[in-house]
Amino acid sequence: MTSTQIHVAVIGAGPAGLMAAEVLAAGGAAVTVYDAMPSAGRKFLMAGRGGLNLTHSEPLAQFLARYREAAPELQAAIDAFPPDGLREWCEALGEPTFVGTSGRVFPKAFKASPLLRAWLRRLDAAGVRFAFRHRWTGWDDEGRLLFLTPDGPFAIGADATVLALGGASWPRLGSDGGWTEVLAGKGVAISPLRPANCGFDVGWSEVFRTRFEGQPLKGIALVFGGHTVRGEAIVTRSGIEGGAIYALSAELREAIADSGKATLRIALRPDLDEADLVRRLSAPRGKQSFSNFLRKSAQLSPVAVGLVQEVAMAAGLSPSSLGPAQLAELINAAAIKLTGAAPIARAISSAGGISFDELDAGFMLRKLPSVFAAGEMLNWEAPTGGYLLQASFATGAAAGRGVLKWLAG
Repeated sequence: MTSTQIHVAVIGAGPAGLMAAEVLAAGGAAVTVYDAMPSAGRKFLMAGRGGLNLTHSEPLAQFLARYREAAPELQAAIDAFPPDGLREWCEALGEPTFVGTSGRVFPKAFKASPLLRAWLRRLDAAGVRFAFRHRWTGWDDEGRLLFLTPDGPFAIGADATVLALGGASWPRLGSDGGWTEVLAGKGVAISPLRPANCGFDVGWSEVFRTRFEGQPLKGIALVFGGHTVRGEAIVTRSGIEGGAIYALSAELREAIADSGKATLRIALRPDLDEADLVRRLSAPRGKQSFSNFLRKSAQLSPVAVGLVQEVAMAAGLSPSSLGPAQLAELINAAAIKLTGAAPIARAISSAGGISFDELDAGFMLRKLPSVFAAGEMLNWEAPTGGYLLQASFATGAAAGRGVLKWLAG
């Protein structure tokens, strides 16, 4: 780095921070990426353990709607770096992508590690430097960035800073939300961080919990507050989680925050209308056990049969004594009471963060000129399906462009 070259500090080596670093280096800035962890992209690698879902192939208007009330705030960033742009970027790194049957987009390698290695090689070639095991703690009286390192406290001046420290989910991977106190102390408005894409607590009976913990409920429909989601869920020891649950997590979380509980209705055979289901359940039971009768007549899995029995008994009903119409209602409107959200440390992502009112169009904090923010630090949330990573990449790129424009101005 020459004495006249502009130095930009990027704090956070996740997708948002690395994308900001790439844009900045391409714009001629000298960039150092600081991270508290020993290596880059810890949470990114975790996201790729089951197949890295980068983005989604649905039409852009539908895609943007997944961000709910934050969609207008994110639109410019995603328009500038849309799903197709992300796929082209991956291709340029030697990691082509494909669209799965659900419309989700994955790298053909189906892993995060090859993509991250290629990306880090590109950043290294562009002159981006890395400083790991540097935990950011704020600023000193001279405006220098302060870090705690294995060698003790460290301070560095920067012409501009991009904060990309993530939310507060999976804190052991580096994003612990500790930055909220630092920025709040500077007068920045921050919505409290809350679990998103998370599981929920249900007071299962010991019999149901012991027998069906870890079992999937497949091909179901979940109904809550006018929203219906098709997909899968998994019975856990403490409650229920899974893709269909995550899609409703914002609504469920807020309902529990308001009233202490939320009643979720599960359709175990959503493709059967009521009349057809009643007809099937009207067949003679003969000498079959109740479980076998439900399994054969309604084609329910053992865990689905168990759920019907669990819900009936929770309502004070004897499942085997119910008539066909009552059974049909239980099967396609099984009501379970959710009493709490999983802790944020176990959530896939977090909601809350820096209010968009605190940012200008270039993602700079109005109260802290020269300081920009991106990724999950911002107050948005989205379901799983590629939306989380897409917004992190896009806002990281937008913050990088914002820094370059501000410096040039």
